This record gives sequence, structure tokens and C-alpha cells, in this order.
Amino acid sequence: MPQEHATRRIFLSPPQIGEREREFVKDAFDSNWIAPLGPHVDAFERELCAATGVAAACALSSGTAAIHLALRLLGVGAGDTVLCSTLTFAASANPILYQGARPVFVDSERTSWNLDPALVAEALARLRARGEPPPKALVAVDLLGQCADYAGLREVCDAAGVPIVQDAAEALGATWRGRPAGGQGRCGVFSFNGNKIITTSGGGALVSDDPALVAEARFLATQARDPAPHYQHSTFGYNYRLSNVLAAIGRGQLEQLPARVAARRANEAFYRAALAGVEGVSFMPEAPWGVSNRWLTHIQIDPARTGGVTREDVRLALEAENIESRPLWKPLHLQPVFASFVSDLAVINGTAGELFERGLSLPSGSALTEDDLARVAGIVRRTLRA
Repeated sequence: MPQEHATRRIFLSPPQIGEREREFVKDAFDSNWIAPLGPHVDAFERELCAATGVAAACALSSGTAAIHLALRLLGVGAGDTVLCSTLTFAASANPILYQGARPVFVDSERTSWNLDPALVAEALARLRARGEPPPKALVAVDLLGQCADYAGLREVCDAAGVPIVQDAAEALGATWRGRPAGGQGRCGVFSFNGNKIITTSGGGALVSDDPALVAEARFLATQARDPAPHYQHSTFGYNYRLSNVLAAIGRGQLEQLPARVAARRANEAFYRAALAGVEGVSFMPEAPWGVSNRWLTHIQIDPARTGGVTREDVRLALEAENIESRPLWKPLHLQPVFASFVSDLAVINGTAGELFERGLSLPSGSALTEDDLARVAGIVRRTLRA
């Protein structure tokens, strides 16, 4: 193997840009639509609806902005309670704090590593026992590109009148019961950050089968400007819209979504085959209710079966060879910023904490070559067998 190839940096999940994105961006420049909003934003929203099977979409500056708008539209305010997955990135819960509300964290089940409906039911029971009103919303995360158990979650939440915000930031292109991810809750959220399965550099979207809700999101995201010839505002809003140039990138990316999902799933299949038989290594399971986009291939490393070799040992061995990998999300109930919100209302059974302690995401970019994958897998094997 040539030395340059052996030492080339392999990133965890880099963007992959092609000629179609260049064509759309060139059109944005040639037409002088480089300011926020424009025809590519409108087209991107229509194409996102077609790809995800939802009625309406609002392209935004980030997935975090989409969660924030969703919570405001659902009436979440100061002093309210919002249930939230604990095994996720902080952006799933930060908007709860933006609204002055209280997050209550709920642990995972092992079939998909997502929210456990039984634990959500327990959280609701604890609130009732205290005489508190039901939560204003539940933020359910589709972890690493796999949908949560929405049949179970909707049964529990519908009975309590709790709307679901589906944080599908990592799950574009995945399916639940044959339907695209994003349409399983009252509203859905996507992220197009630079490391996601498709990217607009930075961006996101709020989607829903309720066009009126999306129209209100669009209004709030555009500084809540009233329809008047002058600037007039009857409520406060946000500067959350996606630019026409970034939407142009997204249009080219969205055309490639099926191919990107296929590539990510092929990466995971390669790693499974290459690491088969290595003691103490297991992979994130695929739940029977859907198909994951395998945004990131994720392994669990059990030191009790690897002779004491840990997830961190493997991560450092990869980094020493100029390969980026990343531990699984540290659960939010263990994060210092949320420490004051962890109380007896949180329903934590240890699943998320264990998955974090043992979990490592491997390079999963859709442009990885077989040599790249073999290089990564070889280091993992050698480290665990050392």
C-alpha cells in the first residue's frame, strides 16, 4: 500500500459533493438569487416533501432551529415539561431550555437503542402521581439513522394527549413500516449539517402533514413579519430560513439520497463481514419495524470479552493511524449542562449509559473505498486481538 494512501486522513462522515450541486449553485449565482429565500428554497421544500411523503416542509438554518420552532408551535413555554430521549446530541434538548421548559429524560430500549415506550409510560405515570399536568411534547430521536418504535410511542402519547416531535436529524432516507422517516410524529425534524447523509453545509427542515403548522413555522422563521408594505411585527420571530444558495446544494444532494443510503448500508455490511468472529464486538441492531439509513456504522466493544481492550483503546489506535472515529452520544442525563434537570422524574434504566461506555462510531462516509474500509477494519481487528 503506498505510504500516501496509508496515512491519508479518513474522516468519520465527510460530505460528498458532485456536479449536480455545482449546476444548481451556478444557477443561483447566475440568477442573482444569493440572498435568503428564492426559487431553490421553494423547490427544495417541494422535493423534500416528495422524498419523505409529508404534506409540507419548511427549509431552515439548522435542525436545532426546527426543533425550537416545533416546540413553540406546540405551545411549550416557561415551566412546562417536555419528555426527551437521553441518548442523543444536546441539540435535541437545548430548544426545550430556549422555551424556558423543563426536560425530563427517558432511557432507551435495546431493539433500536431509541426511546423505550414503556419508560415513557412510566415517566407519564410519575407526573400524574405528583399531580402535574402531562408534558407539552415528547422529543423522540431516531438515533444514528434508525427510527424509534413509533407504534409504541404513539399509543402511549396519544392516550395522554402528548404530541410527538420526531427528531429525525440523523434518519433521512430511513423507513418505518415502509414509510420514509420524518412523518411519524406531529412534526418531524431533519438536519443537513456537513456530516449528515446529505448536506446543505448547514441547514435543516421542519416537516409535517399539517400545512397550517408549517406555514406558521415559515412565518416565525422569517422574523414574524406581518403582511404589510412596511416592516410590522405583532409577535417576535427568528432569522431561521435557509438561503437560496444552500438550498441549491441541498437539491443536488437530495437527488443522490437513495445512492447515499445504499453506500452507507454497504459500509456497515463490509464492517460486519470484516469483524465477524472478533470476540467482544457487536453492531447496532436493525429494528424489525424499519430500515436504517446506517448514517454511522456503530459498534459496541465489551472489555469483559476483549481481554480489557476498551472502546477508547480502539479509538486511540485509529486516531494514531489518522482515522477519525467517535464515541456514541454521551447521554443527556450525564451532561453537566443538564445536571439540574435530572430528578426522580427522569426514567433511567442504565441502557443509554452502557451503550455510551462501550460504543464507537466508525468512518461511514458514502465515498469510502473498499481499501479505506479494510484499513479501518484491520486496525480494529489488530487492536482487539493484541
